[in-house]
Order: sequence, then structure tokens, then C-alpha cells
Amino acid sequence: MNRTDRLYAMREELRRAGATGRTAAWLAREFAVSVRTVKRDIAALQYGGFPVWARPGPSGGYVASSKATLPPVNITAAEAAALAAALAVCHGQPFARHGATAVTKLLAVMDQRTKAETMRLSQRIWINDTDKPGPASVLGPVEEALQRRRVLNLTYVDADGQVTHRAADPQLLGLTAGHWYLIAYCRLRGQIRWFRLDRIQRATLTAEPADDYPLGDIGDPPPSAHPVDVRA
Repeated sequence: MNRTDRLYAMREELRRAGATGRTAAWLAREFAVSVRTVKRDIAALQYGGFPVWARPGPSGGYVASSKATLPPVNITAAEAAALAAALAVCHGQPFARHGATAVTKLLAVMDQRTKAETMRLSQRIWINDTDKPGPASVLGPVEEALQRRRVLNLTYVDADGQVTHRAADPQLLGLTAGHWYLIAYCRLRGQIRWFRLDRIQRATLTAEPADDYPLGDIGDPPPSAHPVDVRA
């Protein structure tokens, strides 16, 4: 987890903890960092305006002000269960873990009656597990590279079993014909290529900024594919 993601996650954890708060040692264990790093992160949150303060004493720790709590969310149990079902279908696929975090945040700010109804309804929705597009060690760097616009170093196995090492500028993720693909500009081949996620043996995030290519240069999606296209 990079520092930006950790700061956001720490802030949300302190929101959820409410008046109970979290000790520096607890946060250090949760985020796999040192207590010293936790203190630096808390200072950064305070500097950024997040209302968190240190409570002294044996049972002390860091507590977020009540002003930091999220407002009630006007979402029905059916809507929340639908989101949970959609995420369950996508379990282990790109950005699924981020979606699961979002649902957890929704549940944390729901009123108790709606939360209970959501839990009851979600128990009555069954799905079959889907094939996983690749291990977390691959999905994590791919997601982060796409989000942060960074070049990826890939170890890739093609359909003939040939292993190559490539640097790639990620452009988009696509699900079509039953497979997830990373569509990226391949610096080895000098063109846009489609890399099946389950054929990527290793993906390493670099610090080099990735170049963006117009969607028109990438081409039209297959007839069975279309953009997610989230709208406000």
C-alpha cells in the first residue's frame, strides 16, 4: 500500500472507530508500518485538516472528532445488496477489493434497521464463483499503475508459451470473451497490445510516468464489450 492509500485508509479507520479511537500500536499492526510512521501519518492528516487528536493515558490513542463522521447515506437495503452481489460476482477481479471497501463504508454509516435488512437480503443471493483473472501479486500492481499512470514491467507468457519481458504503458482494463485483458502500449513491440491478465507471470510498478494514448488509437472495443461509464 502506498502512502496516499494508507493515509486515506487510516482516516477511514479512525472515522469508523469513533470515540473509541485507535492506538498507535494498533494502527501500526493494521497497516504493517512502524509506530513512528503512524505518528508521521497522523501529523500529515492533521496538517491536511482532518480533525484527529491524541488522547493521553494508558488507554489513549488517536480519536477523530465527531465532525469527521460521514453523513447518513440515503441508500436502500436492496441497493446495497445489489452492490454486494455485483462485487461478489467480481470477487478477485480488478478493483474488486476497492469495491468491497466502499460497501464496508456504506454499511458503517447506515442506520441499524437498513443494515440488518441488507445483511438478511444478501444471505438470500447465491452466486457461483467465477474464474480469477490472475493472482493478487499481479492485480495489485496493474490496478495501481492504471490509477497512478505509471509504467509496468511485465513478464508475459503468450499463447505459444513464449516468455518475454516488456515495459508497458497501461491504458485500460477490458473484460471480453470470458477473459480480462490489460490493454497497454508495449515498448518492446512499439504498439498497443492486449495482455491477458492470467498470462502475466509478474507485474512490477515503476516510478516512470506512463504515456496516455487516445482511445481512438486503441481501437473500438469488441462487440461484446463496452465501457463501465459511471455517471454522476
